[in-house]
Amino acid sequence: MKKFLVYSLGAFYIIAGANHFFSPEFYLEMMPDYLPFHELLNVTSGLAEITLGSLVLYERMRKMASYGIILLLLAIYPANINMLLTALDGKDYGVPIWALYARLPFQFLFIYWAWLVRNFKWTDEIT
Repeated sequence: MKKFLVYSLGAFYIIAGANHFFSPEFYLEMMPDYLPFHELLNVTSGLAEITLGSLVLYERMRKMASYGIILLLLAIYPANINMLLTALDGKDYGVPIWALYARLPFQFLFIYWAWLVRNFKWTDEIT
């Protein structure tokens, strides 16, 4: 089970990070106006997700990568709030409003997932 949680966490962030490059418009639209350099922030967050998703797969880097994922999730939380608020004001993201509400608490589940795997070691695996 530990390996599944670690590998799925890594895959989730590698795929999410790659999506910043395949669908940048989605991420650019959700960024709050008060943030500068939207394109640079999109590339930076995409690279951070790919890097952290890769590093979490390595036992020696897992704790640092998990903390990095947690910090990244906290850093992007305002963009998720902004997306909901602008959708409530009429902006169409192509996502139902209920999903934007549901996304907010899911961020904390993702934080818990990263926290959970931070100390996983393969030698502790119960077979």
